[in-house]
Amino acid sequence: MTTRLVLNNGTPLQFAGDANAPHAIIVLQEAFGVNEHIRSVTERFAAAGYYAVAPELFHRTGSQEVAYDNFPEAMGAMAELSKEGLQEDLLAASAFLKEAGYAESSTAVVGYCMGGSVAFFAATLGIVGAAASFYGGGVETGRFGLPSLLELAPQLKSAWIGLYGDLDKGIPVEQVEALRAETAKTRLTTEIVRYADAEHGFNCDGRPAVFNEAAAKDAHQRTLDFFAANLTSK
Repeated sequence: MTTRLVLNNGTPLQFAGDANAPHAIIVLQEAFGVNEHIRSVTERFAAAGYYAVAPELFHRTGSQEVAYDNFPEAMGAMAELSKEGLQEDLLAASAFLKEAGYAESSTAVVGYCMGGSVAFFAATLGIVGAAASFYGGGVETGRFGLPSLLELAPQLKSAWIGLYGDLDKGIPVEQVEALRAETAKTRLTTEIVRYADAEHGFNCDGRPAVFNEAAAKDAHQRTLDFFAANLTSK
């Protein structure tokens, strides 16, 4: 079960796990808000030994959750996101974890869908030791006021893993491979994993039309392994 807290700067967080866990993680939502699925993901990381926090990135529009079939509302909420607002929320989540005793090197970030793009941005801010992006878009064209991921790649400050489905209609394989090439130019540990039979959103069991159990299980384990190899303990 997650607990909700509104930080002094106004950023709402939902969090789960033990504040004495060896590692912390920032969980970044899909386009549908911090909903039941994201809460379950947050709890899953907590069960794996992380103090997990999920900032509600839509809080400026008053939307905590958006129904899966309400794309107009999701698109409207995403249209209100800005680089400045996202950075404020990420830094607020980081400060919350620092107060709990977590250094950047013992903190990870993971994001799904739009959160995957934001997780990549978070990895350029120096607030985490490792980052994971599940099908994060904006590879060639920036989103939410952010540069494209290709443009951000030289600014990475932490290890990063990207997990993509070859059947993703919004993120062509060519873009994924271009991102692999750009991130490989850094001196950091970077990795991209592609799933031949997976679509966009393959990790979301709340959307049966795109959920791919095998890919989701493998991607989650690879993420845990990647974090274990690139984080220090509290």
